[in-house]
Amino acid sequence: MLTQPSGCGQIRSDSSDWGRIDWINGRLFLSRPYGAIQSQRAAGGALVYVGSYVIKSYNNFDNFLEDKYTLIPAAIIITVGVVMFIIGTVGCCATLRESKVGLSFFLMILLAMFAAEVAALVFAFIYQGRIKGDLERSMSNVFQKYDGENSESRAVDYLQSQLQCCGVQTYMNWTTMPWFSSSNNTVPISCCKQNNTECTGKLDQPDLLNTQGCEVKLEQLLQDVMSYAMLVILGFAIIKFFGMLSVCVITCKSGRRTGYQTLYV
Repeated sequence: MLTQPSGCGQIRSDSSDWGRIDWINGRLFLSRPYGAIQSQRAAGGALVYVGSYVIKSYNNFDNFLEDKYTLIPAAIIITVGVVMFIIGTVGCCATLRESKVGLSFFLMILLAMFAAEVAALVFAFIYQGRIKGDLERSMSNVFQKYDGENSESRAVDYLQSQLQCCGVQTYMNWTTMPWFSSSNNTVPISCCKQNNTECTGKLDQPDLLNTQGCEVKLEQLLQDVMSYAMLVILGFAIIKFFGMLSVCVITCKSGRRTGYQTLYV
């Protein structure tokens, strides 16, 4: 059984005709933009990873961050990533079946996710500018509460050991902290340089201490994390845009295939 447009003459078929038709259908199958549809699932997994990485990076230093809204972009891209991974299968099925309704639905989902990614990009850009002010307000308060035992002390020790820094702006900031006078005029051992067993926290041993403040280093770390997230969001938003164009092309082509009738030979 073959099909041809209405009004055409009768045609004959043999095994070679079917071979040529199968070859043509195979070429058409490969030429369609299925890669753009399949990439949605891979992109979804990547976005979930990036969003989780941003949240984990911020949670490591959440004692020094008062503005929790900074994590909104990460939450958005994780949600988009999960939806992309699930909807990618629907998109593939709709493309293979060339269902106009399915493709239209898939296109609307892609458009909504594209808008969400643009919103996450805008939020990330806004909150990136607030990091410095947020740290300035919170870091001094946390350092003032340092007593070597409470949760603030653990957060400060983790910060200073991980970033190899000491104090807020400089290691001399510790001289104004309650801890300094109560610990025989010493800074915490977490201010000591790594793998240095001779450091006692005395200020007369500056060569054994990390002298750079933590505020600048933490700000740079968080700025880098946010910039990384913004680049990834931008890249996948571009992919999403071309994915929508691909779905539009397939939808338009499937809508033109009308006026055919079945011939029996």
